[in-house]
Amino acid sequence: MSDLSSKAPVFAIVVGEHSGDTLGEGLIKSIQAKIPNAKFVGIGGPKMQALGFESLFAMDELAVMGIVEVLGRIRRLLYVRKRLTEYFTQNKPDVFIGIDAPDFNLTLEERLKAQGYKTVHYVSPSVWAWREKRVFKVERATNLVLALLPFEKAFYDKYDVPCKFVGHSLADDIPLTSDKLEARNVLGLDSEGKVLALMPGSRGGELSRLVEPFLLSAKQLFAEDASLTFVAPMISDKRAEQFNQLHQEIAPELPVSVIVGKTQQVMAASDCLLTASGTVTLEAALIKRPMVITYRFNWLTYQLGKHLVKLKHFSLPNLLADKELVPELLQDQVTPENIVPLVKERLYQDQSSLEQAFTDIHLTLKQDASEQAAQAVIELWQDTPLNDKR
Repeated sequence: MSDLSSKAPVFAIVVGEHSGDTLGEGLIKSIQAKIPNAKFVGIGGPKMQALGFESLFAMDELAVMGIVEVLGRIRRLLYVRKRLTEYFTQNKPDVFIGIDAPDFNLTLEERLKAQGYKTVHYVSPSVWAWREKRVFKVERATNLVLALLPFEKAFYDKYDVPCKFVGHSLADDIPLTSDKLEARNVLGLDSEGKVLALMPGSRGGELSRLVEPFLLSAKQLFAEDASLTFVAPMISDKRAEQFNQLHQEIAPELPVSVIVGKTQQVMAASDCLLTASGTVTLEAALIKRPMVITYRFNWLTYQLGKHLVKLKHFSLPNLLADKELVPELLQDQVTPENIVPLVKERLYQDQSSLEQAFTDIHLTLKQDASEQAAQAVIELWQDTPLNDKR
């Protein structure tokens, strides 16, 4: 330990959204446990910054999803990447770790690796889903991929790209059972009756496209069962303000409790979740709650991308199970006519078989991910061989 601590390495990390901030937090904590004087710099969110991480730009700079949306921000994104490349070239980090945000990070990683820097990509891009040839860019850009999902390592092994399956830190952090009554007590919700969580996403664009069908569905459900409680967990005050404004425009008479910063507690307190696709659906599966998963892209983004994707499912629970555990609604399917019957089925019918399937997923992903990721990064820094095919 003393030998590691004396070297004081610098780890550069770039994350692009809140789920990456959580992964970065776990990685930093695990590295700090082994190398207390390690330094961390790049782009990170509030959880990483609370651990002493130096963020050169706001994390929200990179929180853009979709082809058209990225084009609208392209000049700023290119500027940020250029400045980061210059900064890291001048300040010479020991290892660069890009966490998710592949369209931004892989190019940055490729530039740094070409200059002799060691690079890691944490959270595999969905190369197994679309644009499979990106695997060759991943190979050029990284010394190592840290994969959250077991089938991802099998994909990289096929192309002989160094990859380590580390599991998912959410599976380590979330208990195998989540007490619904306890969560309701913490949040001040009624212990009786059904609770439906409305979760239209963490990005502004997601809310602008999903809040309306969510609220109109909730109105119809409330008309049929006035004992229903609706709760909308929001990732930040900014998103809560956006939700509240849309709520007043679309369904001001519908009672909805907006709670900021307690998404997992809200999920645990709920009987069913109406949610946008994304990492939050994995959280929901680990908390063992039934859900209806939706997503709407910008129209042009969807038209450009729909012919490139080759997946039977788009949500993480279904991808991990390789079958439909939970219903998925995409684009024009996201309507109250489709949403309401699916939610009613999950609110009022037995879901015990789904709970067992979610438990199997939990046990698969519970691998002490942050510890494994930290150890892999440290081994790369120390020039430990990367041919481990575990």
